[in-house]
Amino acid sequence: MEKAVIIGVYTGTTRRKDAEESLIELKELAVSAGAEVVGEFLQHREKINPKYYMGEGKLNEILSLKGKLNFDVVIFDDRLSAAQYRNLENRIGLKVIDRTQLILDIFAQRARSKEGKLQVELAQLMYLLPRLTGKGVELSRLGGGIGTRGPGEKKLEYERRRIRDRISKIKKEIKEIAKRRNLHREKRKKSKIPIVSLAGYTSAGKTTLFNLLSSEEYLVSEKLFSTLDPLTRVVNLKNGLKFFISDTVGFIKKLPVELVKAFKSTLEEMIQSDLILHVIDYSNERYEENILSVKRTFDEINLFNKNMINVFNKIDKISDGKLLLNKNRNAEREVFISAKKGWGVGELLKKIDGVLFSEFSLFRFKISKNFEDLVKNLEVWGFIVKKQNTGDSIIIDVYIKHEDMIKFLPKLKGKGEVL
Repeated sequence: MEKAVIIGVYTGTTRRKDAEESLIELKELAVSAGAEVVGEFLQHREKINPKYYMGEGKLNEILSLKGKLNFDVVIFDDRLSAAQYRNLENRIGLKVIDRTQLILDIFAQRARSKEGKLQVELAQLMYLLPRLTGKGVELSRLGGGIGTRGPGEKKLEYERRRIRDRISKIKKEIKEIAKRRNLHREKRKKSKIPIVSLAGYTSAGKTTLFNLLSSEEYLVSEKLFSTLDPLTRVVNLKNGLKFFISDTVGFIKKLPVELVKAFKSTLEEMIQSDLILHVIDYSNERYEENILSVKRTFDEINLFNKNMINVFNKIDKISDGKLLLNKNRNAEREVFISAKKGWGVGELLKKIDGVLFSEFSLFRFKISKNFEDLVKNLEVWGFIVKKQNTGDSIIIDVYIKHEDMIKFLPKLKGKGEVL
């Protein structure tokens, strides 16, 4: 396990508390990547030092502790320029990485599907390319996070032109995968089954909630970004209605723009969904800041005016957390739950039902078997929850919108009846 020192610099009127919280998160990222953090440093300056990011005095202080702390890597809480990388590595004599590179490295660990691996590699290359100037960041930087991993490490010999060629090729491959994803999406749309997407800050408990609602088991971890590749499953409500649920990658402060661009096709799952469950770790004292970070990412991917329910999770970690369940009856677009304990999930499902199916009502039809084309109409327009043969007729229980019911009734005349 590599030993790391983490460093943050905040400037101007930035609050020290905000800088401290950012550094806490950087530590969580480093641990998630597999490092042991042996030192933390935070400095306030009027402006960032263009040569070393931090002041030379603070840099000398850190250098004086090399023997005592015995660290292998230095991680900075902001994006470094190529010149800052070069200057810092020359002075420190150890591996230097920034927050962006650390997040990319974690994504490289988590990617499992072909699409996920391609998206991470694309983000890595997009990050690396502008830093290949003169004696700037070396090509080996592509595998230079915590440890040496990721789909990029076999590309170490590439020159800039070949990296551009690789970027172009990856974009084409991702585009082809996106086409297939769109076909699946169109099939889901034709089925009229609505799509619900889970979104939220990383480690908010999205995968735990996904497992609970879908009755399946996927990796649940306290580590950041434990879910990277999107998952989609069907959730059946007790009344016979159903919806697709999709789990997506978690967000984080200072999410690298390269990742947002590279994962655009994956994030489109949320854009195309009928409802978003914004999962929030209510036990985290920084939850309000995390909400703002998620909303900023929503803005970046043009996720405006979507149906959304705020799901305040992990209330089991709060003293008297069960008392928060009383709030669920009054709030239309927020709910307090514990996905781990199952608290409040019934109320959440009621709210989902109310948003997705408010325009549907349950009807029972008796249709002559000679007119099965009418049954097909119902399958297209509504949600059939029960169908039974009774001699020369078919009895169907179906949820259907009132506007479609008005269209259907004239077709039914002389061929069946509403029971």
